[in-house]
Formats: sequence, structure tokens, C-alpha cells
Amino acid sequence: MGKIMAVVTADKEQVAGGAPIFLVPNAEELQKVAFKLEKILDASAHDLQNGVMILVDHKSSSE
Repeated sequence: MGKIMAVVTADKEQVAGGAPIFLVPNAEELQKVAFKLEKILDASAHDLQNGVMILVDHKSSSE
């Protein structure tokens, strides 16, 4: 199991704490911010199809 590094959403009602949450104004920015964070954090972006994307570090579980 990987570790959730960040959450990106346009709807703050969909998420709660546990990882840094990045609020964006729309779906276009959601994609842009998530993919930039994916590169910065060396993580994988996963679209939950509900206006939320999570960034997961899958390497942390194998080390």
C-alpha cells in the first residue's frame, strides 16, 4: 500500500484532513496542479472521478 502525499480538489466538501489539500477553482486547474505535483513529489496521480485527485507514493511501502 502506498502513502497519500497530497489531495487536489475543486470541491472542499469531498475531502478531509490527513494529507495536504490543494483547492483549485475548476476541473482544468485540477488536472494541471495534480500533474505538476506528480512530478514535484515523484508520485502517481490518481483521478477518483469525483472531482478529487490524489497523489500517491507507491515506493514508500516497499522500502
